Amino acid sequence: MPKSVSSARLALAAAGVTVVLWASAFVSIRSAGAAYSPGALALGRLLAGALVLGAVLLIRREGLPARGAWPGILVSGLLWFGVYMVVLNWGEREVDAGTAAMLVNVGPILIALLGARFLGERLPPRLLAGMAVSFAGAVAVGLSMSGEDGHASVLGVALCLLAAVAYAGGVVAQKPALAHASPLQVTAFGCAIGAAACLPFAGQLVTEAARAPLAATANMVYLGVFPTALAFTTWAYALARTTAGRMGATTYAVPALVVLMAWALLGELPGALTLAGGALCLAGVAVARSRPRGSAAAPAPGAASVPEETADAP
Repeated sequence: MPKSVSSARLALAAAGVTVVLWASAFVSIRSAGAAYSPGALALGRLLAGALVLGAVLLIRREGLPARGAWPGILVSGLLWFGVYMVVLNWGEREVDAGTAAMLVNVGPILIALLGARFLGERLPPRLLAGMAVSFAGAVAVGLSMSGEDGHASVLGVALCLLAAVAYAGGVVAQKPALAHASPLQVTAFGCAIGAAACLPFAGQLVTEAARAPLAATANMVYLGVFPTALAFTTWAYALARTTAGRMGATTYAVPALVVLMAWALLGELPGALTLAGGALCLAGVAVARSRPRGSAAAPAPGAASVPEETADAP
């Protein structure tokens, strides 16, 4: 039991590191996006992350993942490291960092749905109610954006929701891969696959890097080293020790941190209706991931062990 509790605490700490670094990523994307186009920024970030992760792989002498891990690594690399990063970068050109974080955080509901369908995880009975609440929040955010900035911001809302779909698909694909490979292997090779998928943007990256201010390039490198190489590895470490649905719940705190960081560093603060809509999105996620009172005291046969239950949120 002491060893299990220690493992749970390590997973909890890893999830906490991920949450803080991913929150900072929304702010860095918003800042670097002024100088780099979405595809170029994604490629630069992924190349920096792949270099760091590759070096760590060599130092630790971890070779290629087992054959059984490759389908999950390939899908998560294309969806989460590739599509997600490009689409999110594009979305943050249209909406502020806090709004983007609130919309992307609809992802945990989608993770729960996909986890039930493809991983056999339990589908909580409150999920449909949570989805309805989150959908209402997304509509409210969309209406607030339409009133403020017209079509461009509505496009940003749609792109952020598409990013949430790619994020959810990547998480669910990554979970079974972790049964066959280490978190470092899954993250490193997923990042490399995402970088390869973004190579068509190499020309844009070279052109834009030549004229980009140093601060924007530093933000791009920061995104690759910390929110990608480090945070995706700590995420995979924690994901290997709990369910995909419960790991999705760890992102509850991200939007609040993003709003505070964006306010302090970028001077951005979403409008009242946008904040209300974002709060509805998060409330829907909370409802969808909640459990009836007393369920923890009397788990169903075959339910997760104590370490898994305690490792679901930072």
